[in-house]
Amino acid sequence: MAASLSTRRSAGEAVAHSKVAGLQARWSANALTRFVDPLPLLETVQPTGRRPTPDHSGAQLPFYKVVMSQFEAKLHRDLKPTRLWGYGARSPGPIFDTNSGQGLLVEWGNDLPAQHFLPIDHTIHGAEIHQPEVRTVVHLHGGKTPPASDGYPENWYAPGKSVVFHYPNHQDATMLWYHDHALGINRLNVLAGLLGIFFVRDGQEDSLKLPRGKYEVPLVIYDRSVDEDGQLVYPVSGHSESPWVPEFSGDAIVINGKIFPYLEVEPRRYRFRILNGSNGRLISLTFNTGQAWFPRFFQIGSDQGFLQSPVSVMRVRLSPAERADAVFDFSGYAGTDVFLRNDNLNVMKFRVAAKGSHDDSALPQTLRPIRRISEAEAVKTRSLTLVEVDDSSRGPITMLLNNAHWSMPVTEDPVLDSVEIWNLINLTGDDHPIHLHMVRFQILDRRAFDSSLYRATGQLKYLGAALAPAPEEMAWKDTIRADRGMVTRIIIPFEGFLGRYVWHCHNLEHEDNEMMRPFDVVPHPRRRR
Repeated sequence: MAASLSTRRSAGEAVAHSKVAGLQARWSANALTRFVDPLPLLETVQPTGRRPTPDHSGAQLPFYKVVMSQFEAKLHRDLKPTRLWGYGARSPGPIFDTNSGQGLLVEWGNDLPAQHFLPIDHTIHGAEIHQPEVRTVVHLHGGKTPPASDGYPENWYAPGKSVVFHYPNHQDATMLWYHDHALGINRLNVLAGLLGIFFVRDGQEDSLKLPRGKYEVPLVIYDRSVDEDGQLVYPVSGHSESPWVPEFSGDAIVINGKIFPYLEVEPRRYRFRILNGSNGRLISLTFNTGQAWFPRFFQIGSDQGFLQSPVSVMRVRLSPAERADAVFDFSGYAGTDVFLRNDNLNVMKFRVAAKGSHDDSALPQTLRPIRRISEAEAVKTRSLTLVEVDDSSRGPITMLLNNAHWSMPVTEDPVLDSVEIWNLINLTGDDHPIHLHMVRFQILDRRAFDSSLYRATGQLKYLGAALAPAPEEMAWKDTIRADRGMVTRIIIPFEGFLGRYVWHCHNLEHEDNEMMRPFDVVPHPRRRR
């Protein structure tokens, strides 16, 4: 996080964070022996039968049942089992491997304990003392999903209950992910382990002959802190009545449920499907071969599917909730070790075999045509601010979108099948990953502006030329990094369904403390009769 948040913490928060830092100074997960645990290969969930579609058309859809529960698992060989929450008694949860245009039904059951094991702040909206301590609702992040199945934050349910959600899958091949979205405690539920990935496949992907099967490896990456007994540590403020803190940064990088894992690979191409599942940490991934320069590899996709063509990169940077589809060729490293590095720390080892099977995969020059949306297609432009409100009497900083709290009337009401431009005006000292439910969008540009002048007068004065998105950002997106001191412009076709959805910062500490707003997708006025 930026220094602005740290310097504006209350004294109580600073004390709390110093205590956590003191604990980590005595013991840190980074002291664990490295690369002794194999990377867990995530299992795929299978349907249990078929059920009728919600529209009563008589069609039958594959039916899945996944139950949330508490369990224990070892994050590292040398740690005691960690208490976790997960889907199907796993964290990350099981993979959904599905096909575009072939819908499915999922019954999400809540078999969690009645009491939370992480600190709830009952002063936060939606987490009041009269609410059940444990509440969940699943959101399929990036899914074009009807509102009743989207995981609206207020549609939570308590232990002992379940709901059935319908996922139509009318979208291009990509890697989505599912996670908890309960109002006011989302950050705690996800940190406890409630997240998993969801593949959508299509014929275009199949035709590309990319690495597949055991050569396509999902990497769900997130940070956690654990104590010497292997239990999760989550910081609290110095205010006993309001323990929320504006940031979480763990000292351990966990990949598919293990700290410092290794993977045996062959000297050939591999496809890595990468998710940043952290609460608030930006990850910056490179491959480290022990040579002077990090080797280049190819990014072939982003949040909502393929780039038009592969992009040669040295690193992949992902804000929370962003995904990357990447191909790395190990053929030049037979019999050696290659490391996956986050910032300046090797977090995973690839043990490259001396020999391997024949590699019949390909890296096509064209992956999927992407039509760039013209600004002239937009029927409305909205300017929306990202702000922080420092209430020194309470301590924590409230995060707001367009100066509005969650419970205020809806102000964003795009018309179904229309196109809008949203100008995200970041007045804070932080970069914020902004996510819109149900839709996908394209990045237009980012441009520096005079934030002090804007705060004082509301005048938007730019300080330089607009910056085009990076080549790896030219795919369809559902989460965008809105940089501090910048206006980030996105263009959005509101295609899908009528109804209420949300947009929010995907720093989960921010989202839980007011940095989330509902929006309504409405019919065209002439079609309402």
